[in-house]
Amino acid sequence: MLLVWLGGRWLTRDDLATCQAAPSSAEQCHAADAIVAVSGGDTQARTAEAIRLYQNGWARFIVFSGAAADKTGPSNAEAMRRQAVAAGVPDRAILTEELSETTRQNAKKTGQLLRQKNIDSIILVTSAYHSRRVALEFGQYVPHITMRSHPVATDKQWSDTWWLTPSGWQLTIEELVKIGWFKAVQS
Repeated sequence: MLLVWLGGRWLTRDDLATCQAAPSSAEQCHAADAIVAVSGGDTQARTAEAIRLYQNGWARFIVFSGAAADKTGPSNAEAMRRQAVAAGVPDRAILTEELSETTRQNAKKTGQLLRQKNIDSIILVTSAYHSRRVALEFGQYVPHITMRSHPVATDKQWSDTWWLTPSGWQLTIEELVKIGWFKAVQS
């Protein structure tokens, strides 16, 4: 149990933890070219955090990545774009990648978009339990891009007391297994 608890603490990666609300010249606290939010988990919270970062001047673009599980409606990326536009983000500042269905595909397909747009630095926004693995995947597909990770603080599926819920344990174990698989395949 202790190992899983430690693993859950390790999953969370926040490179902006020591930064203020807006970018500054402090190490790790400078603006990026784009904020990349991947869908899944609490997609609305991930989108809201990407919007907040954008509105505070952290980047000039937001990239939303993700297909829809339900193919009869808009993609997750399109739903995220609509949420951002409704919150006042200019449509010209939004890029979408609507085909990816897995974290690996998010990294690969978004990486192609980032290269096309000559984006050299990003802030990855996802759920805390997912932040370590998404950084690993993006690091594989876009190693030339400067990357920082920033998890959402308000996530329906994850909190600082994740170990008190069965779903928190399940998410932790699943992510640790997926990271183990990622590492094994990369060896």
